[in-house]
Amino acid sequence: MTKEAHRANKTRSNRPGWSIGFRHPLRNDSKGRPGLKMRRGLGTLDEAEAEAMVAEMNTILSDQSWWNASKRKEAELRFSAPVIEAFYDEIQAGRVDPEALRESHIRLPNAKEDGYSRVLFVGTTGAGKTSLLRQLIGSDPDEDRFPSTAPAKTTIADIEVIQAEGEFEAAVTFFTEFQTQANIEECVIDAALAVYEKAPTDKVADRFLNHRDQKFRLSYVLGGWRKDADDSGQDEISFDEADEPQALDDEATLTEEERAVNRASLEEYLARIGQLTRSAVASLTEKLGVDLRVAGPDREAAQELVEENFDAWLTQQADFHELVQDILDDVRSRFDLIEAGDLLRRRSGWPELWLFKSDDRDEFIRQIRWFSSNYWPQFGRLLTPLVDGIRIRGPLFPNFIQSQPKVAFIDGQGLGHTPDSSASVTTRVTRRFDQVDVILLVDNAQQPMQAAPLSVLRAAASSGHHGKLAIAFTHFDQIKGKNLPTFPEKRAHVMASVLNALSGLRDVLGVSVVKAIEHGIDSRCFMLGGVDRQLAKLPSRAADYMKGQLAELVQFFETAILPPPAADARPVYDPTGIGFAVQEAVAKFQGPWLARLGMGTYEGFSKEPWARVKALNRRIAGETDDYEYANLRPVADLVTQLRESISRFLNAPISWTRQPADEQEEQASIAQIRQIVNIALHDLAVRRLVETHLAEWRVAYDEFRGPGSTRRRAVAIHGIYDSAAPLPDAVMTSPSVIFLAEIRRIVTSAIEANGGEVRLSEAA
Repeated sequence: MTKEAHRANKTRSNRPGWSIGFRHPLRNDSKGRPGLKMRRGLGTLDEAEAEAMVAEMNTILSDQSWWNASKRKEAELRFSAPVIEAFYDEIQAGRVDPEALRESHIRLPNAKEDGYSRVLFVGTTGAGKTSLLRQLIGSDPDEDRFPSTAPAKTTIADIEVIQAEGEFEAAVTFFTEFQTQANIEECVIDAALAVYEKAPTDKVADRFLNHRDQKFRLSYVLGGWRKDADDSGQDEISFDEADEPQALDDEATLTEEERAVNRASLEEYLARIGQLTRSAVASLTEKLGVDLRVAGPDREAAQELVEENFDAWLTQQADFHELVQDILDDVRSRFDLIEAGDLLRRRSGWPELWLFKSDDRDEFIRQIRWFSSNYWPQFGRLLTPLVDGIRIRGPLFPNFIQSQPKVAFIDGQGLGHTPDSSASVTTRVTRRFDQVDVILLVDNAQQPMQAAPLSVLRAAASSGHHGKLAIAFTHFDQIKGKNLPTFPEKRAHVMASVLNALSGLRDVLGVSVVKAIEHGIDSRCFMLGGVDRQLAKLPSRAADYMKGQLAELVQFFETAILPPPAADARPVYDPTGIGFAVQEAVAKFQGPWLARLGMGTYEGFSKEPWARVKALNRRIAGETDDYEYANLRPVADLVTQLRESISRFLNAPISWTRQPADEQEEQASIAQIRQIVNIALHDLAVRRLVETHLAEWRVAYDEFRGPGSTRRRAVAIHGIYDSAAPLPDAVMTSPSVIFLAEIRRIVTSAIEANGGEVRLSEAA
């Protein structure tokens, strides 16, 4: 980085007084490069005082001997406090574990210590899992509307609800300033591309206010664009808009003056994006030597070349970073509107945790709305897109039973709709399998089991957690047909769909595993209807039926913590088969990715648009997400293929320490090994695919420009995959030997930890 890049400058923003802007030499930006662009308030209105502090910062930036946290004490004797905080707080901030932060204030109870059952809700977007959660915690769908429901794509926030006596408590964690800044950058880039494409203003505004993957929406925070309609987009960690707005929401509706101020800010941001785009395109076309005025194939080639290099060129502009910092300041200012509870901030000043307690249920719901609502009249104040997770504890008990169950619910992001049942379930979900007692798959009874729910079945079974599975079928009341006049016939129709879906997984999971899932599956399937309505408003017979099904579901949760029957028989394996399992897994991982990268063919997979591959590359290089973008999930893909192939190997031991009494004992013993392997595979995939090759991911994103850069990036990414998961073959390379040895250690350690044995068969 040049010395010029290390120069700080004073600037005005929407903060009171002067601010300082600089690139931090020890913080990476969203591309993974050193030199994160930062802005911090100096706490002074005096220009001369601000100039003096800028000079102090330039002294630090120009002398690398100060670039160490251990120098802070010495620096405090020489430089002003705002300068010290701006530079050294960011060195010492460290990575945040939001789940651990919530845990430190509201502990998530467990079965062993507290007698609590933990239930993980999993299902496709719109299946009704959050509506079901409302019923299970006694939340009125009309009065409370919490947690929110939505048919559209969810956010990435988790909602954790602990049923307990006492007052209501909440712990809300937020995405870091770095993650938020990275999301804002992507929104600005997307809006700029819309300007380049000559899209209408409404389209540009939509690109700016609503991230393409729908996980981040500036409209909630800064205000909506359209004046004539609710463009909330609906979101699962927020409130639905009621048919008749409740007084709870009316009290928080923005004034016309506030909306006018927000609108003026948005208009200014869009104008600056337009100017920035025109300037960037002009200089970029000159640099690339292309002419966008020509017609035919030459114009198409020129446009593709500009688009491919547009974001890299745009983010080099000083005006781009000034705009992003202004928007970030605007977002940060919304936290100042929080009046209740305790807002805890990091040393840098960015909020990381909100805590609140109340014995008044209405007041509790009223205050938590700022972190969970999508009620469009509140757009401009909502913090929903900035929330990483919400944990609440209190007397949130169901209305359909007299008892007070001890259950902790975890409701996360929806799976999305995928046409391929082999698609990987995000690691954000599968990592939770080991931490919970019930994996509740929520699915729509109106249709045969689709690809995404089948992916959950595959993941749960191959990771050894099939015993935790339960299925709640919603929309059961909407099953119609003259051949299905009665409840038993409708239930049989749904169960036939389940068994048919499971039979299709026999080749993937193995016959014995599928049989283990099928065993008792009828008692673990619950048929539900009208979950989005008050039970009291349902017809009496329907209400009684629903209460019965929900009561059985709760009973299943409570008994799930009972220890399973002891499985004393232990399997014995020949390690030779591990090599073949790894070979199969790597081939099934590499093949689809060769097709996605446009470097080969694989049935069922096609080349991904270069922009999506680049977006994935950006996420990994900048360490801003769970190493995935939309359905592009390399870490989850590698975990899935290794887990399933190893699961099939584990399903065929060469012998047993004693013959299992039945198939249930056999699968129970093997399941314990699968669970240990599953945990280790998650860590291995992240380390080998991301952490070890982070420098290569950053090169692939930031250094490939100009003609042919898409191909060079694809080759680089494939090279990372080939190095991280090399294919074992007849001629073993050193990386292949190391990779295979590591997998063998994982599997053999898991077998031996569970009392099994690993030895060569007599035939060998």
